Amino acid sequence: MSESQLEPHTLQHTYADELAELVTPIKPTVIYQPQLQVINHPLWESLGLPVDWQDNDTLMQQLFGSHSALTARSVAQKYGGHQFGHWNPQLGDGRGLLLCEVEDKHGQRQDLHLKGAGPTPYSRHADGRAVLRSTIREYLASEALYHLGVPTSRALCLISSNEPVYREQPEKAAMLIRTAPSHLRFGHFEYFYHDREPGSAPEIATPKLQQLMDYTLTHHFPQLMENQYPHLQMLLQIIADTARLIAHWQVIGFNHGVMNTDNMSIHGITFDYGPYAFFDDFEPHYVCNKSDHQGRYRFSQQPSIGLWNLNAFAQAFRPFLSVEQITEALDTFEPILVEHYHHLMLKRFGLTETTDGALAMMALFMKLLQNPKRDYHNSFRQLAGHKDWHSLMSLRDDYVNIVLFDEWLTAFKAEVEAQHVDFSTLQERINAANPHTVLRNHHAQAVIEAAEEGDFSLLHAYLDVLSSPFDEATKIKRFASPPATQDKGIALSCSS
Repeated sequence: MSESQLEPHTLQHTYADELAELVTPIKPTVIYQPQLQVINHPLWESLGLPVDWQDNDTLMQQLFGSHSALTARSVAQKYGGHQFGHWNPQLGDGRGLLLCEVEDKHGQRQDLHLKGAGPTPYSRHADGRAVLRSTIREYLASEALYHLGVPTSRALCLISSNEPVYREQPEKAAMLIRTAPSHLRFGHFEYFYHDREPGSAPEIATPKLQQLMDYTLTHHFPQLMENQYPHLQMLLQIIADTARLIAHWQVIGFNHGVMNTDNMSIHGITFDYGPYAFFDDFEPHYVCNKSDHQGRYRFSQQPSIGLWNLNAFAQAFRPFLSVEQITEALDTFEPILVEHYHHLMLKRFGLTETTDGALAMMALFMKLLQNPKRDYHNSFRQLAGHKDWHSLMSLRDDYVNIVLFDEWLTAFKAEVEAQHVDFSTLQERINAANPHTVLRNHHAQAVIEAAEEGDFSLLHAYLDVLSSPFDEATKIKRFASPPATQDKGIALSCSS
């Protein structure tokens, strides 16, 4: 058997088979002069995909050939969503297709999804393409977050092309195959809950919502099937996973930018990358999306928007749970988020116990970062690399508010002693919890500009660095540098 041939069970199509009424079968549209530019080799290997598919011509045959195993059952999914707080039922896979599902080496099912596949019935008269700029940004961000330990979809490979597309200006189209445990969004459940006959009781499940719930429990929460209240336990799990995800965003200084409910995954992973950004300077109310004129999705608002989205999503559970059960489930969101936030943030200081003293010390440091604003990532990283407290004290000269710095350092030292952590262990922990390199928008822009001129070497180099974010001996130190003043706080549009 050649490597391009797969065992019949390798590529699965449970979503297309079991939810046939919820999808539209459609094949990708051929793209002009496609070229495979980047392959995520470790991810490819973990999925057990044929090695010879990594050849450009072979992969294109799999994507566009008339007898391709990869696209034999490809489908566009239907869903709705709350976009900037307003319900929109006219959504769905407008530029992406679910190709199939594969089981990875850990026995976990992963979707293969093609972004930029061409028009679908849900494209709303658009071209169904992704631009090179947005595919590069998604590849960079998903790998950056993955290697920082943040749950995320991942990019499997990136394909460039010479096909022109038009957004705010002419650009080149591109495609990206991404993986995720599934592409089920909050908006799937919202749509099939609201898609009912006028006047029908909201406590009665529509047949399609029932199918979707049964499918989700069977394939993605099978451990709950024997529970007395499987729907309640599933809702609680999704709430907890979403709370922990957003806590992680807040700790690492990541602003998603477009937290519409159709961009929220039931798996608690970062999903549907658009105009995202990592902090440069610490700005709690930072808005990275220049289309977000009201600041709905600003950094400081992400926890409350997460809860708002979960409230919208939880309405789909009304046929299965009482209002009291749903309300009590939603009440678990905030304490889980706060607890996880404190745990992760204190790890950045080398501490493991969430005490009143530790939280007070943490609050002092965050205040120190704001007056005046300091680079968020470098300020944490500067806490590493010291041989003793006297060395750490030398950071005092970098701060304008020396009085506040002294107050923080005194509180920090007292808490370290209270938790019985020796200085060398403290430094090891800080070094392991604070990345040397994070994804910066000004570096991403340099990568994009080079790729648009046909040079993908900078993209490969940046991905290499982002795959080892805690390694100070990075191959290209320029990627660890913060931006110049004029390059700080770059905002992007939703067309990204």
